[in-house]
Amino acid sequence: MTQQSTTYRLAGGRTGVLLIHGMCGTPAEMRFVANGLARAGYTVHCPQISGQCGSEANVKAATWQDWYACAEQALDELRRECDVVIVGGLSSGAVLALLLAANRPNDIHALTLFAPTLWLNGWTIPWYARLFRVVNQKFLANLIDFPDRHPHGIKDARIREFIKAALSSNDTSVAGLSNTPGGAVLEHRWLVRALMKVVSTIRQPTLILHPREDDYAALSNLSYLQRNLAGMVDTVVLDDSYHIVTIDRQRHVVVERSATFIERIARQFSLTAGTATSVAEVRAA
Repeated sequence: MTQQSTTYRLAGGRTGVLLIHGMCGTPAEMRFVANGLARAGYTVHCPQISGQCGSEANVKAATWQDWYACAEQALDELRRECDVVIVGGLSSGAVLALLLAANRPNDIHALTLFAPTLWLNGWTIPWYARLFRVVNQKFLANLIDFPDRHPHGIKDARIREFIKAALSSNDTSVAGLSNTPGGAVLEHRWLVRALMKVVSTIRQPTLILHPREDDYAALSNLSYLQRNLAGMVDTVVLDDSYHIVTIDRQRHVVVERSATFIERIARQFSLTAGTATSVAEVRAA
């Protein structure tokens, strides 16, 4: 069966924002933020990451290199339309955004990271996740599932009920899978390992919004990035959200702080005498 694309695009100005959804998630989890940034005048792309938004078999078969290639293709498309590009991501999507920034420093001007997840160490992660660290073969990993447990990354009860209903349906384009195959968790570990080799080279200005009560990824994820990124890091610790901050109670705060940050970046890289200021020139200023 052919998988229907759920990629979401909004036309705007010459400043573009690439928003990458999380593992076993969908572009729908980025829609509220995307709409808010589009109203501010930005061109926004929310790609469907390869192997996601489909069946469990799709997710099990995909590799982190597949995820990365899909995100990079979306970056190339947005770069052709826009002079300034900011890349953002939720959870593992934030890890992909960071790796893109390391590998494509001249094409990415800044980062907006929402609950970046280097380690699955939040308060709902099952105890056997620690034992899973010794699993290093994909076929073995895929014998283990990580269920999407209550509260499903959502603190707001009304939104949580909507997500639960979507998870119980067969429409993975809305809320993704109700269980994350262990193979995807293993691929995420390998993705993080690749990032760790280059994280200290990332110099782009970065905004990180992370919930204090994150049920999937503890604040240690934020602290690590604060210590190890080479560029300026702005942080916002959200006090009334769980993991999926892009749709939870403080989603308006996420949009407002992101829009303010992106506006500052766009001004910094504004056109001068008809020519876009280069990334290297602005960083040297």
